Amino acid sequence: MKYAANYVKSAAAILSSFKNESPFSIYLKAYFAANKKFGSKDRKFIGQLCYQYFRTGKSLADLPTEEAIRVAVFLCNEQPNDWGGLFSEAWIEAWSPALSERIAIVQKEIPDFKSELIFPFEKWISKSIDFKLFNESHLIQPYLFIRIRPGRLQNVLKALDKANIAYRSISNNCLALANGTKLEGIGEVDKDFVVQDYSSQQTAVLMEPAKKLRKGKDASIDIWDSCAASGGKSILARDVLGNINLTVSDVRKTIIQNLISRFQRAGIRQFDSVIVNLSEPVQSPELQHKTFDLIICDAPCSGSGTWGRTPEQLSFFNTEHIQEYQKTQESIVTSVFPKLRPGVYFLYITCSVFEAENEGIVQYISQSIPTAELISQQLIAGFEKRADSMFAALFRKQD
Repeated sequence: MKYAANYVKSAAAILSSFKNESPFSIYLKAYFAANKKFGSKDRKFIGQLCYQYFRTGKSLADLPTEEAIRVAVFLCNEQPNDWGGLFSEAWIEAWSPALSERIAIVQKEIPDFKSELIFPFEKWISKSIDFKLFNESHLIQPYLFIRIRPGRLQNVLKALDKANIAYRSISNNCLALANGTKLEGIGEVDKDFVVQDYSSQQTAVLMEPAKKLRKGKDASIDIWDSCAASGGKSILARDVLGNINLTVSDVRKTIIQNLISRFQRAGIRQFDSVIVNLSEPVQSPELQHKTFDLIICDAPCSGSGTWGRTPEQLSFFNTEHIQEYQKTQESIVTSVFPKLRPGVYFLYITCSVFEAENEGIVQYISQSIPTAELISQQLIAGFEKRADSMFAALFRKQD
């Protein structure tokens, strides 16, 4: 590529100015808006270099930034593609499509490279995780996953084939596509399909037990999506459980407004929405006299299982925040659990891999809530499928 070296210099300048005061995607967009000299092709390639640099975490922290970017390109790509001009003939000849071989080459050629610092938080992660595989997975960009909604599969598949968009079928209704795939014209988003990570889709299995709570064929199940955010788990619950009386809540007004728009696209018309801070005892009049058959608590967390999509956090995350998140999660659980009816279910979810936010909260619930009976818990190792990693635990409130 003619301008490869210039792109590296531009990427290094951007990286040196980024202070993590906003997500890097937002910062990069603002940077390019303020610097009109970069065309669309320039923005594409410079952005790639920045993200590949972030994917290496702190493993190349001892190298000058431009050199670290070059090594990151080698680690993150199965072949040189457009970047061959950045490398000597020896590096090009050594290039392997196998990630393990590329890592071995860098370890041999760059003594300062510390592969274990790609994800520099090993001491905090859940013990069930294969750290080596998880650590190295950050060098690979995750897929874009979509979940086909009931009755829409054939329409979406035909549209994808017509548009010549490649995809992999992960399950009957889960497809993996290349990250950045444009989905315009493939159907109506949220009506025909939802953009939802593979691991997030797997939490449907833990919703299934709530089906047996239905007291008749047409009876509904009362569900509270207590930390609803964009509403993805609510739409999933609707598709898995059918007829539900849905209540959604979040502490942020703008999030609830966006969720309402999304529900309209998804065909969810009947629901109650509440703006409430659940880190304090529930005082909201809208929730005061309600109880539920299933409470979904997709708790605010570090998001450490999703840093393959926001790799800047590998460099900037402060581990002091783990305890802050844990305290918030404990407060939320304490607030919402009493709203369960006896004999029904509480589903705790995070997109974190940190033990304190996952198994630590399970332990907290088991010790501090006498009526909480743990049914199952699992770390969903999405990194094995180029997806996010998540944690989910299902409790039953004893009669």
